[in-house]
Amino acid sequence: MSVEALKKNPAWKGRRGPVVLVIMDGVGYGKYEEGDAVRASRMKYLDWFKNNCPNTTLKAHGTAVGLPSDDDMGNSEVGHNAMGCGRVFAQGAKLVSNAISSGSMFDGDTWKKLVKNVNDKNTTLHFIGLVSDGNVHSHIDHLKAMINRAAQDGVKKVRVHALLDGRDVDPTSALNYITPLEEFLSSFKDCDYKIASGGGRMFMTMDRYNADWSMVERGWKAHVLGEGRLFESATEAIETYRKEVPGILDQDMHEFVIAKNGVPIGTINDGDSVIYFNFRGDRALEMTAAFENDDSNFTHFDRKRRPAVEYAGMMEYDGDLHIPSQYLVNPPSIDRTMGEYLTKSGVRILAISETQKYGHVTYFFNGNKLGKFDETLEDYIEIKSDVVPFEQRPWMKCAEITDTVIEAIKSKKYDHIRLNFPNGDMVGHTGVFNAVVCSMEGMDLQLGRIKAAIEEAGGILCITADHGNSDDMYEHDKKTGGVKMDANGEPKAKTSHSLNPVPGIIYDPEYKGEYDDKNLNTGLGISSWPATIMNLMGFIPPADYDKSIVNMK
Repeated sequence: MSVEALKKNPAWKGRRGPVVLVIMDGVGYGKYEEGDAVRASRMKYLDWFKNNCPNTTLKAHGTAVGLPSDDDMGNSEVGHNAMGCGRVFAQGAKLVSNAISSGSMFDGDTWKKLVKNVNDKNTTLHFIGLVSDGNVHSHIDHLKAMINRAAQDGVKKVRVHALLDGRDVDPTSALNYITPLEEFLSSFKDCDYKIASGGGRMFMTMDRYNADWSMVERGWKAHVLGEGRLFESATEAIETYRKEVPGILDQDMHEFVIAKNGVPIGTINDGDSVIYFNFRGDRALEMTAAFENDDSNFTHFDRKRRPAVEYAGMMEYDGDLHIPSQYLVNPPSIDRTMGEYLTKSGVRILAISETQKYGHVTYFFNGNKLGKFDETLEDYIEIKSDVVPFEQRPWMKCAEITDTVIEAIKSKKYDHIRLNFPNGDMVGHTGVFNAVVCSMEGMDLQLGRIKAAIEEAGGILCITADHGNSDDMYEHDKKTGGVKMDANGEPKAKTSHSLNPVPGIIYDPEYKGEYDDKNLNTGLGISSWPATIMNLMGFIPPADYDKSIVNMK
């Protein structure tokens, strides 16, 4: 269906200023008081908005954002897809699960090509990816299904390069996945199936947005070259690091290379096949570039050698640049996004965040589309993130983002502005409670600054989040609700996203009565924001968009 200009609502009386959407990344409404860093923070302005403005709660996980079940936590990618697209599309985890269960993955040309390559050459099939059941970047069941199929297809040698999670699952749960995986691999008789290398996802391989290529280099050295600290097994590596560095989180664990008699057992060599089995794209693009780009197009680090392999991703990680060149499962086909409709309607747009979430307010918000819909109507601004551990700079770049947003509001150049404050998510993932509180209070000061700018300009401010995280910083017993304690008697940190609802707040200081400001619609998901924003700009949303938060009179 083609996109045409939206129809105007003749009853809309207009506003002087823009409609601004603030996405407080990782800020939900917590279920438990203990461990809720949002509740523990002095949130003067967020509390004011909740107490004085029309507001509701919105679903940001599970089926509300296209994931397989309501046990699946939301994430920033699917959240921004939903907030930008106005409808719910089946997302990565569900698409991959369906492709495996239906067999379409294994019937596809890419799987057949990679398997034939190693069978014909008597070489190795490698799997690189996050080994957990977090279902945000990957799922261990997908890996096991592919290994089972590889055995059925006659593959004799498999090597797994296992990245440790600890962000989307319990922060010290690696052995719950790694040891059973080693046992699983050893169960294949007459086959040579083993873990070859690995390490923490925030130490190696899984960088994103070109923030820290040294992470990718460390991964390359371990996975491809077999360089790094040697161990006899992955289980031994994890146990050793935990003894040497008490309290170390899985995500921060250094590299391990599995060796026999001092020789790495799983280097990646000419003639091998490699599958990067993460389905989510942001932390897969850089390692993909390391495998696919020739020397003239790769300057980030010295690869020493780039093996001639058949490489494939689980999915197409960038639909515009078609990266990688081969993949196993087609991504969701998302069309008719809010950005496309608004630009067709002549709306001037600004999208802004810092590096860590810049791709979310642009690429993901636009339905996994790189670039702009209209070069003359859209401006995208990236504030460069600091390359330091987030708990050391928990305020991140929220002030700098706000500086630019306030200038943009005052300029009267834009009709719609969307911004993302990454603090609640990025600092939330560290598990450092005090740092998260600091990040929340720093962000709240910026909400106050934007509030004043909106009042002066006569605009409308919408406040929400893409999922929860900072609202649930401690592990809780599911039966009793009590906080779990670690070996030191301290609350056990929770670093993953939460299943909690997120804010749906509308601040309209020059409200003129076009909608019911006393009764917002309830039971909705964050995919309701596009219809809402269109309503608040005086447009009639597309008929098949998810229901607006506001009831127009």
